[in-house]
Amino acid sequence: MKAFAITRAAAEGSNIPFIHAIELPMPQAQGHDILVEIKAISVNPVDTKVRSGFASETPRVLGWDAVGVVKAIGDAVTLFTPGDEVWYAGALGRPGSNSEFQLVDERIVALKPKTLDNASAAALPLTAITAWELLFDRLGVQRDGNAGDTLLIVGAAGGVGSILTQLASKLTRMTVIGTASRPQSQKWVRDAGAHHVIDHNQPLSEELARIGIKEVTHVASLNNTEGHYLQLIAALAPQGKLALIDDPQSLDVVPLKLKSISLHWEFMFTRSMFETRDIVAQHQLLTEVATLIDNQTIKTTLGEHYGTINAENLQKAHAQLETGRAVGKIVLEGF
Repeated sequence: MKAFAITRAAAEGSNIPFIHAIELPMPQAQGHDILVEIKAISVNPVDTKVRSGFASETPRVLGWDAVGVVKAIGDAVTLFTPGDEVWYAGALGRPGSNSEFQLVDERIVALKPKTLDNASAAALPLTAITAWELLFDRLGVQRDGNAGDTLLIVGAAGGVGSILTQLASKLTRMTVIGTASRPQSQKWVRDAGAHHVIDHNQPLSEELARIGIKEVTHVASLNNTEGHYLQLIAALAPQGKLALIDDPQSLDVVPLKLKSISLHWEFMFTRSMFETRDIVAQHQLLTEVATLIDNQTIKTTLGEHYGTINAENLQKAHAQLETGRAVGKIVLEGF
């Protein structure tokens, strides 16, 4: 089967991996695995992070978000049958979705939304899982609850922010404030359902004061946590909650003490990486997200379609993500 992999870069004096086409044997489904024929994928910051730190001589296939058709199932599979159209975000330690076929554990897979085409569906799984787990599992927000609370989403125009804004504004009673710095991204956040949009390039205290908000009860910091950290603590109410998904080099928790602020990390690969007892929760939440899509409660966060799945288009997608200016998700479709 055809796949697109990273290796050590061939350019003289460079150790940045590049993406190229390779041929791999067809994988065989066993146990809880299903074999999926890939139809569409999206590219996430995790792709660029893994690529930038890759130094092995053995090629590695990246890609986590995927939509495809089940072609074969392992002997322990109970959730799917061949022919099912599915979506998922995969597992960090396994070969990825930048290939014609992929093995994935059924317990982190769900049937794709019926009302979305493959490209529109491929934009959602990883970010939907991240946003759902951050909001409901880490921050402990309740469905149709938390009236009177205020959620500040830093980086609301990105992939996770786009779906988190929708989930929080549609499924809870919180006031949702999203940050975005450009007119295009600010409109994107408003369209996703944010009650207020502020500029994270300006002092957050001033921006919150401008919209009449004295303090917030919950913060979802999706990028540049180090740069905003002290401002976020200042903005949080006593006994507030701070959740993050990015990778600060260090984080001093001592300033959280006076306000009894709790700190929460969200990493959507934890369940698959450790095969936690509740690993099937990702199947369940993706099923719920598909229902929310099909009943038009939330919508796809597809930003740009980069064409077919090939090395050139994948590299373009990586480059765009690394600018930090992508709005919504970048998808690729077909081989």
